[in-house]
Amino acid sequence: MRVRVATTALGITAALLAVPSCSTGTKPDTTPSASTGKPADAAQKTVTLSSAALATRLLDERDLGSGYLRKPERPARHDDVTVIGCPALSELGGDAATGGSLTFPRKAKATFTYAGSSSEISEELYSDSANKLSDGIGQIFDAMTGCLNYQVVAGGTPIDITSQKLPVPHDLGDEQWSQLLTFSAGGRNTVVKQVAIRDGSLLLIVSGSPALVDRHLDKALAKATATS
Repeated sequence: MRVRVATTALGITAALLAVPSCSTGTKPDTTPSASTGKPADAAQKTVTLSSAALATRLLDERDLGSGYLRKPERPARHDDVTVIGCPALSELGGDAATGGSLTFPRKAKATFTYAGSSSEISEELYSDSANKLSDGIGQIFDAMTGCLNYQVVAGGTPIDITSQKLPVPHDLGDEQWSQLLTFSAGGRNTVVKQVAIRDGSLLLIVSGSPALVDRHLDKALAKATATS
């Protein structure tokens, strides 16, 4: 069975975040934001948004500019998945690792191709309590960046993966995570950059071609956190 590496790459993180949270990282600071110091801003950041509201905050073709085409959402896949060489990920479980979105109930997602090429950028938005978002995303990033090399067998297809933790500017949101993943399968390599930013009760994840992620990350965060 043919497996598109880029699609699998973006789905692995999504599916593994469905496991119960047990992060050993620090809890997010629930005091008013040091960057603003405004109680009104702090209160606004605790509001949980509906999926419909999140959808209006996703980037669209007008935001991205010319050359971008939105991809239709694909039905979730449930291929058998095995993680080899990364005990932390194995403990979380690799079931349905080629699936679509995280299991936070309030969510929205959009994926775009660029200029008719294989380059893609995917944006996901989730809304829940700050603690739940922080624990969930922190757990999976710690596991993935803790293993420099491992393999995922999805639907019988082996995919070799290397991971590298990347820095994220600390002035973006309340918490930040980033990694660079290289997927090798069938003699082809695909490089995916993934950045997650939690801002209050909202979680933004931007994944895809490193150049496209760098180009649109600030724009995605600005639209996702706009209060008007």
